[in-house]
Amino acid sequence: VQLVESGGGLVQPGGSLRLSCAVSGFTLSSRAMTWVRQAPGKGLEWVASINSNDFGRDYSDSVKDRFTISRDNAKNTLYLQMSSLRTEDTGVYYCVAAPRVLARRGIGDRGQGTQVTVSS
Repeated sequence: VQLVESGGGLVQPGGSLRLSCAVSGFTLSSRAMTWVRQAPGKGLEWVASINSNDFGRDYSDSVKDRFTISRDNAKNTLYLQMSSLRTEDTGVYYCVAAPRVLARRGIGDRGQGTQVTVSS
C-alpha cells in the first residue's frame, strides 16, 4: 500500500490549492478515505472524509464550505480542493486510507504528507 500526497505549497490568505493523493496497492473505490492535517506543535486534526460509495462526504466545521473532498477512481487519486484559505489552515496534510473514526486517531495507511503554508 502506498499513498503519495502532492500539491502543497505557499499561498496567501484567501487563495486556493488542490491537494492530490495518488494511491497504489489497493483499489481506491473500495475504501473510505480521509484527509487529516497537523499544524506545528499540535496533534492530528480531521479535515474531511469520503465514503467508498462517494455519496457520503463529511467536513470538519473549520473547513466546511471552503474545502471539497473528491476522488477519481479511474486514476486511483484522492483530491482536496481548498479555497478561501486562512492562516490557521497551515500544516502538513495527509491522506489516510481509513474512515474518519480511525483516521482521526492516527490509524490507517497514510502518505508522507504535503506542506501547506498560508501566509502573506
